[in-house]
Amino acid sequence: MNGEPLTSEFAVLTRSLLTASSVGEVLDHVAAAAERLIRGVDVVSVSVRDRANQLHTPVGNSPLSAELDRLQNQFQEGPCFDAALPEGPATGSSDHLAKEEKWPKFGPAAADLGFTSVLSTALLPDPGDLVSTRGALNLFSHGQLSEEADGIALLLATHAALAIAHTQAVTRQELQRTQMRQAIESRDVIGQAKGILMARRGMNADEAFAVLRRTSQDLNVKLADLARTLATRHGELDLPDQL
Repeated sequence: MNGEPLTSEFAVLTRSLLTASSVGEVLDHVAAAAERLIRGVDVVSVSVRDRANQLHTPVGNSPLSAELDRLQNQFQEGPCFDAALPEGPATGSSDHLAKEEKWPKFGPAAADLGFTSVLSTALLPDPGDLVSTRGALNLFSHGQLSEEADGIALLLATHAALAIAHTQAVTRQELQRTQMRQAIESRDVIGQAKGILMARRGMNADEAFAVLRRTSQDLNVKLADLARTLATRHGELDLPDQL
């Protein structure tokens, strides 16, 4: 693939990744791009290493994707393992799986499934990820991967890492905005409920709040929910005057 189509493909991919609404959608886009852009690839997957040092396969274009990770978990070796481990080399590759000395058990098992070569490239975690989870983009071939596979896989992995960080940041921001909005709404409705009690009972603000808090505890109802009910239905309700 020459430079111009590749540039165009990555421009389209970048737009898709930046508008993705979830990490799963990001990984789907990246796996589809790998299948489209890299000649010789037969199975594309994304593996994620958990805290128990086990690989999981959230994305794969073939049932064999999960089987390849299962074999690596069984033997505790393989390209995805090497790429996904924090202390690993960030890549794992072989052009002769049947005779691969790095993976004496996994290599022949993968070859029995018809695979000759593989390339795994790490998806680096968010720097703030305290769990140190790590994933890998995996390309398996029944023949040989193209010469440009290394470079394209690295670009895809980098795009994926940036998009995942962006998606997570957007999610955090949306959550924070929602929480802030809810906090403001709760504060406002509690103020309204206090005002109603102060007007009806001749209480001061502290006394009105104390009545709301005690009633909330007695009824096992959230303070904001109680206040909202009082503010919208105060003609139908009566709260105790004292604690």
